[in-house]
Amino acid sequence: MPGPQGHGSVLKRRTGWGVPRTAQAGPGAPQPGPPATRVRRLATPLGILATVTAAFAYVGTVDPNEPGHYPVCPLLKITGAFCPGCGGLRSAHAFIHGDLGAAFSANAVATTGYFLFAAVWVIWLVRAWRGQPLRIVLAPVWWWSIGALLLVFTVVRNLPFGSALAP
Repeated sequence: MPGPQGHGSVLKRRTGWGVPRTAQAGPGAPQPGPPATRVRRLATPLGILATVTAAFAYVGTVDPNEPGHYPVCPLLKITGAFCPGCGGLRSAHAFIHGDLGAAFSANAVATTGYFLFAAVWVIWLVRAWRGQPLRIVLAPVWWWSIGALLLVFTVVRNLPFGSALAP
């Protein structure tokens, strides 16, 4: 039988579930501030863009085709097999310099990823501007498909007939 305060009132009092934050804080405790401003909402996507831009600027400046600037892929060094990321730095360097053919030749998956990142980032920025959270939910079948695509890409680029996909 429910008490005078309704169903679940003991649970609410003991755990704070269902009780507004202002009611949870005791007297004299600081109250939550105003909602996030547009500048605060845009800070994370713009910070990510600045970081990615700096990384691409570095790779665009320091040529990965010249030996000694970047470490060798550990999988390539140990096994002699190309991983899905092999050629990614050369791809980024060519992409920065506007040579999309060389970028796709170095690593087609990475180059596709640059365009995918740009699209997701624009969606994120627009949603942050509007005050909406970025929620990209992929069904498990999509994650398995991406993994299968990367596996097939890795195997094919290491076979003689897939040498066009090798960096």
